[in-house]
Amino acid sequence: MAEWLNSLWLRRQIESWLQEDIGTGDVTAEATILADHRSNGIIHAKDDGLIAGLPVAELVFRTVDAQLAFTPRVAEGSPISRGDIVAEVSGRTRSILMGERLALNLLQRLSGIATKTRAFVSALDGLPARIVDTRKTTPGHRALEKYAVKVGGGHNHRFGLYDSVLIKDNHIKAAGGVMAAIERARARIPHTMKIEVEVERMDQLAEALRAKADIVMLDNMPPEQLRDAVRFIKHADPRIVTEASGGVSLENVRALAETGVDVISVGSLTYSFQSLDISLDLFAKKEAAQ
Repeated sequence: MAEWLNSLWLRRQIESWLQEDIGTGDVTAEATILADHRSNGIIHAKDDGLIAGLPVAELVFRTVDAQLAFTPRVAEGSPISRGDIVAEVSGRTRSILMGERLALNLLQRLSGIATKTRAFVSALDGLPARIVDTRKTTPGHRALEKYAVKVGGGHNHRFGLYDSVLIKDNHIKAAGGVMAAIERARARIPHTMKIEVEVERMDQLAEALRAKADIVMLDNMPPEQLRDAVRFIKHADPRIVTEASGGVSLENVRALAETGVDVISVGSLTYSFQSLDISLDLFAKKEAAQ
């Protein structure tokens, strides 16, 4: 995590997001607060959930003002309850207020994703299936949102179109079938890259097995059909990774996992979640230096 936080990409993203919010300056803070005024502030939870994004929030405040002090009061990924203090920030009041909104926006969203992910992971308690995310993320926030999934106990699927072969229905249609798509992919990619293919029917599955796909995504199959498909795959080649996708909810995820599938991908982790309510309040205000 420390290496990732020091990445040039994240720092540039935060600078860009701050520029979007601050522009030429915080006119309200500059008009009402003396430049040398200093404050302490507490960041506190107004919802129950899982906290994620504390190192990111710290980076936001320190990007605004390197002299701000940020102190987490809970560990990243720990459960929090309404009223808990999750962090403190102190330093120039104007700087705290300039970083407040972006820091809270990121904390709220990442904590919401981590909280939802933990609910899915907990629903599979005792079962070996993994919960993974998808590419259904907010543009510009993919790395952060996938980080929050990991904080919640989930795992990451591919990050983009560049790092993995995933042959879906439109690829199959354009290529002329499952076999043709897999064969063309294998001829072009390096030997170190795996091939995943999405199938909706048993005839497509049989074709994927003949073409020796490495991973098979079983799309929108009810538990009974999914169980049969998993058994068919594992009988043919137990090394093939099986993935269930489509229509996954907290209500049906355990039933899907009980079919023996290896991985369950859940797009809603990053596109349909409830942000946690987290606020910042100034307190114990210090008098401005004379």
